Amino acid sequence: MPIRLTIVSLIVLVFCCVGFIQKSNPLEVPTKVPFTVPKGWPEPVYDFKKNPLTKQGIALGKQLFYEVQLSKDGTISCGSCHQQFGAFNSYDHPLSHGIENTLTTRNAPALFNLAWQKAFMWDGGINHLDLQPLAPITAHNEMGESIEQVLNKLRKTAAYRKAFKAAFGDETINTQRMGKALSQFLLTMVSSNSKYDRVMNGTDSFSLPERLGYAIFKTKCTICHSEPLFTDFSYRNTGIPLEPYLNDFGRMTITQLAADSLKFKVPSLRNVEVSFPYGHDGRFFSLMNVFDHYRQSMQVGPTTDPILKNKLPLSNYEIGQLRAFLHTLTDSVFISDPRFAEPGTNTIGKLPIDQHN
Repeated sequence: MPIRLTIVSLIVLVFCCVGFIQKSNPLEVPTKVPFTVPKGWPEPVYDFKKNPLTKQGIALGKQLFYEVQLSKDGTISCGSCHQQFGAFNSYDHPLSHGIENTLTTRNAPALFNLAWQKAFMWDGGINHLDLQPLAPITAHNEMGESIEQVLNKLRKTAAYRKAFKAAFGDETINTQRMGKALSQFLLTMVSSNSKYDRVMNGTDSFSLPERLGYAIFKTKCTICHSEPLFTDFSYRNTGIPLEPYLNDFGRMTITQLAADSLKFKVPSLRNVEVSFPYGHDGRFFSLMNVFDHYRQSMQVGPTTDPILKNKLPLSNYEIGQLRAFLHTLTDSVFISDPRFAEPGTNTIGKLPIDQHN
């Protein structure tokens, strides 16, 4: 009997110890982060159920966004071309730069409000945010690396193994998880705190030129640049002539339809004052260049958008008022938000990166 009691007691003790260990070392569960839709905005098109935002996933995505290991020669990150002070566009030069001092064939577009986009790139060639980073990573004139090599680099880094575990439950590093982590960070880039937004929310008011410019905008611009996102995400030929060296036919490259020749995605006008140069190839260095294009320099062709067949008549007065209104679309909070800024050297959240582990 004493022996039986001892065995029973031992079994009970073992189970108690196991229970204590489980309670002392609970499985870490990623901390969910809600996605808030700004007041008056449509519902996002991104499916958050398949990739819910978490604190750990966003932190991992941010580090990956600024990670030069994603490029072949360790010199280019996503943040190299998408710079925060330019609303995450390729700022101040027409074509984005790639590895080994190469040039790409387009200007990297501004990044914000991506949860409302169904397709990406100037030609809409990528149809899901989780897949979009694969294009620049593998493009020979951008980051020039293979996906497998990128994954191998991340797998060799102890801090990344820990970060993927924190975000997804184990240390598995694969293409899907890398894409989801980057998406989580990118999805947090919501620009909705400009003066325009404050006016719409009733906490600010337009000056007279801004109010007049808004009226002109609603008359001449909202067909393509509809509120509140200031784009309808359509693809249009706006009379920009073909650049013979780049030979970029835009949407037609994807659809192979002649009717889509020289059509490019309508960009959002949010933060437009800081996101120059403009156009798919950055050929317009100022808003005045853009206005002059629409009122006199357009080349009307077979696929030019019908609403622009007579160009876009704009007087100097109208341009002045439009400039005043467009300035109200600058979200100074967004372009200086530390949540989106490049993290400190050799940090991943609070984990030091050790390249040798």
